[in-house]
Order: sequence, then C-alpha cells, then structure tokens
Amino acid sequence: MKSVTIDVKDMHCINCAMKLQVLEDDLPGVITVDASYRNQCMTVIYDDSLVNLNQILGAVKDLGYSPELTQ
Repeated sequence: MKSVTIDVKDMHCINCAMKLQVLEDDLPGVITVDASYRNQCMTVIYDDSLVNLNQILGAVKDLGYSPELTQ
C-alpha cells in the first residue's frame, strides 16, 4: 500500500470532494480517498500493484480537476 497527498486547488465545495471520493469505487486499486475542499487536497491510499500514481492523477483530471503532487 502507498499513500499520496495531491493538491486540488480547483476543488471548491463538498460536492467536489464527494466527486473525487468516488474514485474509491471507480478505480481498481484505490483503497481510500480522503478529499477536503477546505484544504484543497486529497489523500489517496492505493495498492500500487493494481494502480499507479499516473492513473490516479489521470482519473482526477478526467473528473475535471487539476491535480498537483504536494512536496
């Protein structure tokens, strides 16, 4: 299992956060998504044998957001 925090500066409301949390169901290998519109970031725990970071970032982009890895 791996964990990554991703900045999502264009997440503005609870609906945005809920939309991103759907990745738990839609992307095989994603275990949990904790998205916070107040902090404008999301933490993803995932199984790197099933999904990679680029796939996760791509899925976030497909939902209409601009993900950036935190430093």
